[in-house]
Amino acid sequence: ELISSLRSKLQSLWEERELVLAEARECRERGEELEAAVRGVCKPNEFERYLMFIGDLEKVVSLLLCLSSRLARVQNAMRRIDGNTDAEEKQSLKERHELLSRQREDAKDLKENLDRRDRVVSGILAKYLSEQQLQGYRRFVQAKTSLLIEQKDLEEQIKFFEEQLENLEKSIP
Repeated sequence: ELISSLRSKLQSLWEERELVLAEARECRERGEELEAAVRGVCKPNEFERYLMFIGDLEKVVSLLLCLSSRLARVQNAMRRIDGNTDAEEKQSLKERHELLSRQREDAKDLKENLDRRDRVVSGILAKYLSEQQLQGYRRFVQAKTSLLIEQKDLEEQIKFFEEQLENLEKSIP
């Protein structure tokens, strides 16, 4: 029953991932349309700022998600430490935790800088785009960020359930 339940959960997660991937494709298409509109109205240096911001948005959000995920795994491993865990492993986990914590703080600083750049880019676009187009830009940025988060979350869940299913199947003779 447990195996069947895990397979069913995985199936629903795979279907949900397909829906999110379809949304991501639609978002990418809206982004391409927006990029064409911005290219048509902005000065070349302003357009470059826009492109750099959009490219960095995905990189910084992905970096933050990755670091947070890795940090959570290390924290879970640290909670499982018991009297049988050797000192070298404990020290290794502690060092990895400290490193990932510092890296995540650096990534948060990058995100704050990115938010400031978003305000600058929004200001530039406000000079050229209609209010409706500007709202479209804001929705695009928000959707892009949300979809990245949702995709990462689904991938983590799928990975977790696949590991659970694999371990369960191995444990049954």
